[in-house]
Parts: sequence; structure tokens; C-alpha cells
Amino acid sequence: MAGAYDIRLVNEMVEKETAFLDRLYTEVHKVVVGQTDMIERMFMGMLTGGHVLLEGAPGLAKTLTVNTLATCLSLQFSRVQFTPDLLPSDVLGTVIYNHQSASFSNKQGPVFTNLLLADEINRAPAKVQSALLQAMAEREVTIGDTTYPLPKPFLVLATQNPIEQEGTYNLPEAQLDRFMFKIKVEYPTADEELTIMDRMGSGNLAARPTAEPVIGIDEIASIRGTLDKLIVEEPVRRYIVDVVGATRAPGSAGLPGLEPFIDFGASPRASIALFQAARAHALLRRRGYVSPEDVKAIAPDVLRHRIILSYEAEAEGKTVEQITRQILEHVQVP
Repeated sequence: MAGAYDIRLVNEMVEKETAFLDRLYTEVHKVVVGQTDMIERMFMGMLTGGHVLLEGAPGLAKTLTVNTLATCLSLQFSRVQFTPDLLPSDVLGTVIYNHQSASFSNKQGPVFTNLLLADEINRAPAKVQSALLQAMAEREVTIGDTTYPLPKPFLVLATQNPIEQEGTYNLPEAQLDRFMFKIKVEYPTADEELTIMDRMGSGNLAARPTAEPVIGIDEIASIRGTLDKLIVEEPVRRYIVDVVGATRAPGSAGLPGLEPFIDFGASPRASIALFQAARAHALLRRRGYVSPEDVKAIAPDVLRHRIILSYEAEAEGKTVEQITRQILEHVQVP
């Protein structure tokens, strides 16, 4: 167990490293109205190296937010519009034959960047979505016979339309599991929508607000180092394991009523993601230690895409959010 001195030391370090947060949020909100949770989760993904999947109807500022955050963090940014005719080489790169030199060379694709926006990722077929697996998991890409490391930091921020919409494909489970968060992007409130109209309603694009850089890659690396020093006591780590374990065997966790509704629970990758995300959640609240409340706050976004419901659950109108809420209400908090 960490002593009081350790906690005080880490708290001071966190306070110093997060001094820029207010400026960051101010700059982002110059352009993006509302969507505070989405912005925070995206930044948490950047701090932890966890990819983020944003789901929502078109027109909810998903792409605008990614672009604005890249500007504020001084990061290289690429955008790929996923379409049914997209090829894996359009994302990763390809081998090109040079007739003059009679030789082959590799051309790197847009994945070689810090922030890759995979826009409407579920409008491309599975072979293109799966092409991102190596990049997302190993931070490297193979073109021809050569494997290239991706820039640091590297993060995929993907947007998708609700799967009920026409022309969408389900993402493969293996790829879904590589996203740390799946964020449901909601419609703005009436007041927020009035602000959006006032701010973005002008036909003069140059008159629209823009964001300025706040920190850079070196500062992000420093914050990541601080994140690793946050204190996570053994009872909190055990709580994370218990929550994830309850998605696989709800009966053993005292929730036998959930057994028929879950086909597959969350993998150990979910435990790692929940551990990392809880630390980032605590850091953004300027604390040097993780509490169970950090775990509870972030768990729905970490587990939403990792629990596979049964046909019985769908027939009865059960949602992953409802099941996650029941688990969080039932698993004993340390």
C-alpha cells in the first residue's frame, strides 16, 4: 500500500502536469459546442494510447472534434473517408513499380500519422476494416516485404453511423475489441444548438472560430509518464477484475438473471483498458490515485462494445448499457 508521502508526491506531479487542461478545453470549445464527454474520452484515448470509436448520426461534430483536438495537441492528422469501394492499400500504402529504374518502392498510406480519422468506418467492407488491425494492435504496418513503425503517438479515432442506417457493415469483433472506448454521441441540447447556429451559420468559412495549439508531442509524452505513476491500490485493481469477470460469468457474480442475455463477455483486454482508462479519468480530475468511482464512471464506455448480447436479450429489448448498469450496481465496491 502506498504511503501518504507517495500520494502527496504523485498529487503534486499530477497538478503540475495537468495545468494546461483548462486552456485545452477552452480552445476546443471555441470550435466545438458541448460534447464534453466525447472530448474528454478522446483526450483520454490519446493519453493512454487507446483507440476511440465514436457512434452517432451524421452532423454531430464528430469529425470536427477530431480535427480540432489534433490542432490543439499539435499532432499530425490524416482523414480517410471509408466507402464501399475502399481498398486496404488506400489506407496502409502500396508497392509501386518504377519503370525508369525498373525497381519497386513502397508508398506509405495515410495511416502514417499521429491521429488517423477513420470516418464512417462501418461503410467499408470487413477486409478494409481488418487492414487496420496490425496498425491498431502493434503500431506498425507491413507494405510488401517491409514493416514500418508508425509515428508516436499513434491513435485511431473512428466514427461510425448507427448500424441500422443503410449501407453500413458490422465491425469485426476482433477489431471492436481493439478500441478502448465506444462513445455514443448524443444530439445537442436546444441551447447548444442555438449556439451552434450562431457560431457556424455564417456562409463565410473564414469568419468561423478556430483553435490554437496548446501542447505538443513532448508534453503528451511527459503526461503519459506521469499517468504510469498514478496509484491504483490492490482493492481497486481487484474491483476492475470483478466487474469484467461479471460480464463473462454473471451467475458466479450473483447475477444469474443475466446469464441468458450474454453470449460473450469482455476479454482480458477490457480489464487492461478499464485499468488504463480509470487512471486517465483520475488524472483529468487532478488526482494522483484511482478510486472505484473512476472505474464506475468509465466502465460503460469501455464495456459497451465488448459484451455480445444473445438473441434472447435482443428479443426482450435489453441493451448493453442496461446490463452494464446492473453489473456496476451489484458488484461490491471496495
